[in-house]
Amino acid sequence: MSLRLFVAADVPPEHLASVEEAVGAWQRTLSGARWTDPSGRHVTLKFLGSVAEERLEGVLEAASIAARSCVPGRARLSGFGAFPSTRRMRVLWVGLDDLDGSLACLATALDRGFEALGVEPEKRSFTAHLTVARFRNPSTLPEGASGIDLRSLPPFEVDRAVLYRSHLSAKGARYEALASLPLGEGNVPPR
Repeated sequence: MSLRLFVAADVPPEHLASVEEAVGAWQRTLSGARWTDPSGRHVTLKFLGSVAEERLEGVLEAASIAARSCVPGRARLSGFGAFPSTRRMRVLWVGLDDLDGSLACLATALDRGFEALGVEPEKRSFTAHLTVARFRNPSTLPEGASGIDLRSLPPFEVDRAVLYRSHLSAKGARYEALASLPLGEGNVPPR
């Protein structure tokens, strides 16, 4: 049996609620959008895809080593953006300011650790974001979206990564946390 796996950082529920409030009007007006479930929004650090169940222990070990190699830090929601561009949007997202570099550290360490297990490293540079919606056909970033700044929300702690299993169905994806992976060796860096 194979497992669909990824490693992510979670965002506090109150921050996710603010994102949901910001996109509320668009959910009625933005055609062709498949909205992600707010409770499942996270910062994907490394997507592994389908992994044989017998490789789970090695994946967990590599993810744990990567997490321990990075110190805890802080992140803050910033604003809305789109992949691949605002005029041909396939993904609507909320960006994050990686205030202490912990998210970038994790993404890099996970790439290195999983490469030893035969997982291809990312070709694109890491962009810390929450996926809000996906589009089958290219769309345009909603008017005014680029002016919405979520930086007034307080920064939040990034002190762990989570190994998730994704269960796909016709109703969408459901995520199961398999392991919580604390960052660093228990030392919080001075601020």
